[in-house]
Amino acid sequence: MHSPSPRHELAKVPAVTLGFWIIKILATTLGETAGDAVTMSMELGYLAGTAIFAALLAVMLAAQIRTSRFKPLLFWATIIATTTVGTTFADLCDRSLGIGYLGGSAVLGTLLAVTLCGWYRTLGSVSLARLDTRDAEVFYWLTILFSQTLGTALGDWVADPETGWGLGYGGGAVLFAAGLAVVLALYWWTRMSRTALFWAAFILTRPLGATVGDFLDKPVADGGLALSRYTATGALVAAMLLLVLLLPQRAERFARQPRD
Repeated sequence: MHSPSPRHELAKVPAVTLGFWIIKILATTLGETAGDAVTMSMELGYLAGTAIFAALLAVMLAAQIRTSRFKPLLFWATIIATTTVGTTFADLCDRSLGIGYLGGSAVLGTLLAVTLCGWYRTLGSVSLARLDTRDAEVFYWLTILFSQTLGTALGDWVADPETGWGLGYGGGAVLFAAGLAVVLALYWWTRMSRTALFWAAFILTRPLGATVGDFLDKPVADGGLALSRYTATGALVAAMLLLVLLLPQRAERFARQPRD
């Protein structure tokens, strides 16, 4: 006797397409410039900036989890909230708490690994095709939050000439772009787990965006272009909004096994 076929339903997250990755990189870059605008240009500091963006994230997450279908503007607003709070929280850990870029990267990398392991052990999968429960959604957003936070620390560590690798913002962007190229090659020419490759690419886009964001707004003496953080943030918001509205956005599908 054959078991019933799985019933396909729509998840509340977008399908992974080229447009998804373009918007994701813009969002991570925006998180860096917006976070720096609040903490540095407005001189509110990392603690106050983290508190502001954490409150915004709580509102966005509550709305995202309560909704019953994929809403592109809400989803990407939530992604932006995770990347801005990731920026300010990583800077708080690295600089205000004095643990350094390497220490911050190690702590945040451990939190990310623990979250992914906990997700897999609890639900048996970390695939987007299995986002069919509230628990899976919570793990999904925790993973995103920690990956966004880790990306800022990694980007700063790679770029910093004193306590890091000293590649500068441009060099860091090239390094992380090369990492994404490797992931893409593995996707096209191997049978490596698509779920593992997705999360590898998702994590790498954050330090790429962080280094690009720093390259845009940091002083020329530090290797940046010294653009206004407000101008860069406004331009990135406009670009993201345009792409979200114009690019085709479809919801990810998952297969729910029917009950006997």
